Amino acid sequence: MVNQKVEVNGWLHSIRPLKNIAFLVIRDYSGLVQVTVVKKERPDLFNIISGLCKESALKILGTLNHNSEVKMGGFEIIPDAIEIINSAEPELPIDENSDQSSRMDWRYLDLRSPKNFLIFKIQTAVEQAMREFWIKNDFIEIHSPKLMGTPSESGAELFEVSYFKNKAYLAQSPQFYKQMAMAAGFDKVFEIGPVFRANPSFTSRHDTEFTSVDVEASWIESHYDVMKLEEEWLQYILSRISREYGEEIEKTFGVKVVIPVLPFPKIKMNEAYDILKKMEHIIPSEYAGDLDPEGEKLLCEYVQKEYGHEFVFITDYPIHVRPFYHMRQEENPNITKSFDLLWKGLEVTTGAQREHRYENLKMQAVEKGISTESISYYLDFFKFGMPTHGGFGFGLTRMLMIMLGLKNVREVTYVYRGPKRLTP
Repeated sequence: MVNQKVEVNGWLHSIRPLKNIAFLVIRDYSGLVQVTVVKKERPDLFNIISGLCKESALKILGTLNHNSEVKMGGFEIIPDAIEIINSAEPELPIDENSDQSSRMDWRYLDLRSPKNFLIFKIQTAVEQAMREFWIKNDFIEIHSPKLMGTPSESGAELFEVSYFKNKAYLAQSPQFYKQMAMAAGFDKVFEIGPVFRANPSFTSRHDTEFTSVDVEASWIESHYDVMKLEEEWLQYILSRISREYGEEIEKTFGVKVVIPVLPFPKIKMNEAYDILKKMEHIIPSEYAGDLDPEGEKLLCEYVQKEYGHEFVFITDYPIHVRPFYHMRQEENPNITKSFDLLWKGLEVTTGAQREHRYENLKMQAVEKGISTESISYYLDFFKFGMPTHGGFGFGLTRMLMIMLGLKNVREVTYVYRGPKRLTP
């Protein structure tokens, strides 16, 4: 559109007024463009911009010129009109050097930065790639309720809310409803939606509300089928992101999107403990049968060195660290047919084959101290022909945090919720 009339609506990214000329940089969702105002040619416009503050919302009407001296693409707009849609106050409450808490207070301003905007463009592409894979493989999308009459996982980390004259609970997981879909004959389902955990942690990877990505599939032979499904799904997503945003991610965040080779390495829990012992890391007692954050990090370092891989499945978790609905191994009933997926030192997935036999499931619930009466509606799913099935849950914000090399889920969450944050 060189030498043609153009209209740009955006924010005043920066302004450099000189004695006889002023340079404005306007930012919209697509990038930056320079607007050049010469005082002697347009004194009226020069007077307008003299009082402008950064981040004011403007409409620019003018002619697009080619100018090789302009660093932003070699183009500039010579304006015919500048309309102030909404003026910004002189002092912005945050800038790029503000602490994270202040930036969360003014999240909408924080999100205006091109770097942060890129995060959510990538998130959009990630979710689109997820859905493409699922649709190509005949999955059905579900939207499970987030208000529940009974806890969806356990009594811990639970938000209780008043529900007319009764109590309700915010869903910790769509797990029961994914299994209901298996009983309904949907065969393969997915859901991308909010889940709620009353977790008092203030770590870089915890939040009280987050977006969970959940998958469930019927007629599986074992949890290895679920792992195969997930690794193919992740390879598809990362291939798409590498192709569309790989260069931009490397330029902006300094990390390379690696397309993983199949199959992913798999390590049983007892083998993981042996590896960590050789690395002189002892699992703390409160994590007995599981992995602590440092153990996860060290195992990924080991896998990167031995296999040249960013991912590793840890399998065969003992029953005391897994939910009652995980299937147990026939040859060793103390071990579940379950797994976690670690990526660059962080757990991003918990998955398993589920117990589909009514009597076994009821017995396992009782062993875990769960009242069968409280989950009677759930147990009913298994009375009329439940197929073998399994699935996994995946944290969207953790995926983005790891992919982009960021240090905190707050940076990749549109509006973060934590123990002490309910605003904005």
